Amino acid sequence: MTEPAVLIVEDDAHLREALYDTLASDSLQVLTADSGPAALEILANKPVGLVVSDLQMEPMDGATLLRNIHEMRPNLPAVLMTAYGTIENAVDVMRNGAADYLVKPFEASELKAVVDKYLAPVQELDRPLAVDPVSCEILRIAERVAGTDATVTLTGESGSGKEVFARFIHAQSSRKEHSFVAINCAAIPENMLEAVLFGYEKGAFTGATSAHAGKFEQANEGTLLLDEITEMDLALQAKLLRVIQEKEVERIGGRKLIPLNVRVLATTNRDLKACVADGKFREDLYYRLNVFPLHIPALRERRDDILPLAELFIKNQIDMPGRRLSGDARERLLAHSWPGNIRELDNLIQRSLILAQGDEVTANDLAFEPDVATTGGSIDDTGLQQGLEDHQSQLILDALNASNGHRGEAAESLGISPRTLRYKLARMRQRGIAIPGDTDE
Repeated sequence: MTEPAVLIVEDDAHLREALYDTLASDSLQVLTADSGPAALEILANKPVGLVVSDLQMEPMDGATLLRNIHEMRPNLPAVLMTAYGTIENAVDVMRNGAADYLVKPFEASELKAVVDKYLAPVQELDRPLAVDPVSCEILRIAERVAGTDATVTLTGESGSGKEVFARFIHAQSSRKEHSFVAINCAAIPENMLEAVLFGYEKGAFTGATSAHAGKFEQANEGTLLLDEITEMDLALQAKLLRVIQEKEVERIGGRKLIPLNVRVLATTNRDLKACVADGKFREDLYYRLNVFPLHIPALRERRDDILPLAELFIKNQIDMPGRRLSGDARERLLAHSWPGNIRELDNLIQRSLILAQGDEVTANDLAFEPDVATTGGSIDDTGLQQGLEDHQSQLILDALNASNGHRGEAAESLGISPRTLRYKLARMRQRGIAIPGDTDE
């Protein structure tokens, strides 16, 4: 397996060389880029475990580069370098997803410490963990379909690991040496999604100061993952269908047809057939994408994976080595229903490691979210939990009423993602709460 590299992005040639000399060794591969676009090109084609980038660069600054990195590699940590006078800007960017920042000038030891802290462990990065017989069978099927060029639709609940399996399919395919490009259709505003997917020419619309390749072009010869495909507008679905069928794309404002050789994977946490029946998803696009459906079971349906995943997440917390789960903690994890799936387990482990006092994480250290019901617990906190759920539900209802039922605006005002809001609304419906404007959920 190829070890992930550190990517240094710095437009000052002398500083870039000094940073390279500081980090490069027999045990660590260091790549360099003199600009944001050059960095994105490297990320699309090489295994990178950490990005260290200057904040002030031309033509693409570090903040813009960070946004592009999160679209391409959502879990890739990025550290920003900034001069003393722009620390405030660096802190703002950290709120948008940067892992950390370094203030220039900094010592070589500071840079090495940051790299040691954030460079992702390589174990399990390119292969889903599968211990439960159900998971092993899914992994076997995924490996078989990876050897073909079939379009695959991965279904399953949010947080169940659909993107991990999608990346595995790419890594096992003949396209593995080319780009894997992922785009979350739910995270990009509808009026921007077309431009992001298909690209645009200079002057195509206000703000288009230069030509830009879309995700299809970026994934050419490789794999494009359309995450949460059911969130796409019907009109855009028709354009997507044409691009997939014709294997060519035309940028917005352009006249040239660009040939494509892209394998398309799609994910959704909804029932695709039901979406077609409700008129929310095109039937022709459904059949084009659903050549090979692959359902990823919820974590509660593959319980033998729970403890190995928990141990893997503990191991990956490299700043808290040597921790282990006690027997009662293991029993509590196995008793939980995991409505948030693997993502919930990962978040729980991170919180619990912070609270644990010694080397052992006990059941009392497990910091479950207060609005998520657990089973097998000995503490009767039903009244408190009910009160918290009622308060949270009222906040959501107030936000929806204030935004006239617009889910995106409500999520933004609440400080949560649209996906989290959908999960909260689903739980509210289960409790019999009427949702304003509830026509498409």
